[in-house]
Amino acid sequence: MVTSLSALNEKSREFLGNSMASVSAMNEGLQTIVGEATDYSTKSLQDGSALVQKLASTRSVEQAFHAHSIFTKNAYEAFVAQAAKFSELYADIAKEAFKPYEAVLVKLRS
Repeated sequence: MVTSLSALNEKSREFLGNSMASVSAMNEGLQTIVGEATDYSTKSLQDGSALVQKLASTRSVEQAFHAHSIFTKNAYEAFVAQAAKFSELYADIAKEAFKPYEAVLVKLRS
């Protein structure tokens, strides 16, 4: 009984260690995503403010339309690039979060 209890205790410690490593990896990844989101939001707000200032100083509808078209194109390209970056970051979080459990899965397969 003592042997099985100590084995259970060891497995519990291993599980707890893996869980903590997984949560730590997720925390780091989410902090990275929050930083990226903050940077993207700040840049987007600055670009929008610059557009409003540019529209306020235009003298014709054609200039306003041209400025807005350029802004829209740039905003779309920035959004698509940021979405791709977020996708990669979320994939990295998943990889890092499950990395501590890889050794356990290898043992189970054997």
